[in-house]
This record gives sequence, C-alpha cells and structure tokens, in this order.
Amino acid sequence: MEPWERASRRVLSRTLTLAHGSGGRETAEIIEKIILAFIPDDLKRVEGGTGTDILDDSALIPVGEGYIAVTSDSYTVDPLFFPGGSIGVLAASGAINDLLMSGARPIAVLDDIIAVEGFPIETLSRVVYDFERVLVENRVALIGGDFKVVPKHEGPQLVIATTGIGYTEHPIIDTRIRDGDKIIVSGHVGDHGAAVLSARGAFGLKLEIKSDVKPLTDLMIPLHEKYHEYIHAAGDPTRGGLAMLLNEWAKKNGIAIAILEDAIPIHEEVKSYSELLGIDPLSLASEGVAVLAVEPSMADEIVEFMRSRGYRHATIIGEARSPRSEQYKGLVIARTSAGGYRIVEEPSGEIVPRIC
Repeated sequence: MEPWERASRRVLSRTLTLAHGSGGRETAEIIEKIILAFIPDDLKRVEGGTGTDILDDSALIPVGEGYIAVTSDSYTVDPLFFPGGSIGVLAASGAINDLLMSGARPIAVLDDIIAVEGFPIETLSRVVYDFERVLVENRVALIGGDFKVVPKHEGPQLVIATTGIGYTEHPIIDTRIRDGDKIIVSGHVGDHGAAVLSARGAFGLKLEIKSDVKPLTDLMIPLHEKYHEYIHAAGDPTRGGLAMLLNEWAKKNGIAIAILEDAIPIHEEVKSYSELLGIDPLSLASEGVAVLAVEPSMADEIVEFMRSRGYRHATIIGEARSPRSEQYKGLVIARTSAGGYRIVEEPSGEIVPRIC
C-alpha cells in the first residue's frame, strides 16, 4: 500500500466536507493525518526554530540574536462585506495578529488574490483598498504577491492568501504554559462569528453586533515590550473560537485549563443568538481579541495595563493546572453559571461557513 493510501485511510471521512475547513476537530484531523503525514520530524522546523512541529501562530527561523517570524493563511468569507469589516480588513488583520501572537513585530506581508471570472472590478478595488489601508495604518510593507482569475464555479468568489513576516528577539511559544498560569482575554469573544452569521441572515435575524476584526498592534507591541518574560502563550481565537484555542493549548502542554464561564466577556446579544442557533458562543470566531497565559503573580498588573491601553474588558477567565490524573490532561473544564462543570470540547462540524 502506498504511503498516501495509508494516510487517507486514517481519516474517518472518505471525502472532504465544509467542516474540514472550519478550524475545529475535523481540520485538526486533516492536518495531523494528511498534511503532516509525509514530513519527517527534523523537517518540520528549521534547526533552532519552530514550525509544524508545534503549529503555533507563526513559524520561527533563528537569525542572529533573534527570530524571523513567518505566517501564512487564506481568507474566504460570505458575505465579503459584513458589519464592522470586510474580507480585506480580515486578511490584513489576520496576518498581522498571527505575527503579534508570536511576540513578533510585523514587518511585511505578501498577498495572493484569486477571483472568479465575472467578479466586479469595483468590488475588487474596494477589497484591496480595505486590505492595504490596514497595512498602511500599521506601517507594514506590502512586498509581493500574486493575482489570478479562475473560471466561474460554485465556490467562493474571492480568496485572499497572505504571508506575514516579522521579527522578534523574545518569541512567545505556546508550549511554555506552566501550572498556575492565569488565562486572560482582552475583550468580548465571539463577535466576529455572530456578526457574519447575522449578515448571512441566519434565522432571518439581524444583530446590532459588529465584527471585532482589527489588528492588535496597539495592544500587543507595548504589552510584549513591557511584559514579554511573563507571557507564556498568546493566541487569537479565530476559527473554532476560544474553545478551540484553549483545547489546543491544553493538549500541547499536557495540562488542564479551568475557566469560569461567568468571567468570560460575551455580549448578551451574542449569547442569545448562539442559544437560538444551538451554538456554543465559545466556538464563535473573534478577529480582534488576544488570549494570554501569563505568570500568575503578574496577571492583575497585566490586566490593568491592557485596560489602560483601551481594552477595558480585559479580564482573567481561568488558569492552567497540572492535573493529578492522566484522564484530565488536555481538557478544558468550565464552571457554569449554575455552579456545575462541563467539558469545553473542540468544536466539531461546520461551525460557521466561510467566516475567515
């Protein structure tokens, strides 16, 4: 049997579904069992750096006294323009934020745009304007890219892929979470996913909520400059939301993460909308929120610093724990409003179609 045949038979499904691209459990399965199946461990990173060995927000390549951070992503959202943003804002912000979450200062971006035949030129111009406006405002160079047009089809009308490049001397690597570390979020979670769902007309309801999509340069650069030695992990809860991010952290570090549901900032409108749709709001994407694991003795000071930078809803939502029993390793456990406990599972299925 050929290696590719063996790898394909390890995947539960015989064909791809939209769920495989939604950022949840099915996406993780494709990455683990197909995409990384044919690469030996010593080629999953550059020597002295990180890469697909730990699947962080950015890969790190050692250069001199520091590291070049590199990240790539692709964006396809329906609709292209939604309350609070557009696919252009989303693509630029996503590239910048992935670099920031690795402790890097964003330097440059390359973009690859694929549009379908018949796509309006004026719409393309508006999307590109939004994309480049974010880069200009954050002083990030556009140094290359590609543009292609494909024949008409039933899929997305526009796809933007990005490669982001940054530099850091003090990288944040998400495998460094320690027992007792406090988990902090910078603001309300789930706004982007809810805004896109509403814009799509789910259940015929329209929310007043806007996407939170934005670069976090104004928060992460000063935060990293002042507190980098106390920040043990950082991430932005995009596809799969806070639930997926915390599950990834718990598994990578062999820990349990305990959170308080009442402490997590979620707009009431997002909560109600999620309940109506039968979706856990913790699985909805955020595109302008940072999640940190920090030294417990510095957690309160870091929260106050974040609030002083305008992130007034920054708060501690839980902590990392070294479980006494193996059965709790890799789990995220939430204390509910009713005083009980539930396991926050990795999102599964088609969480929200084409949100990022």
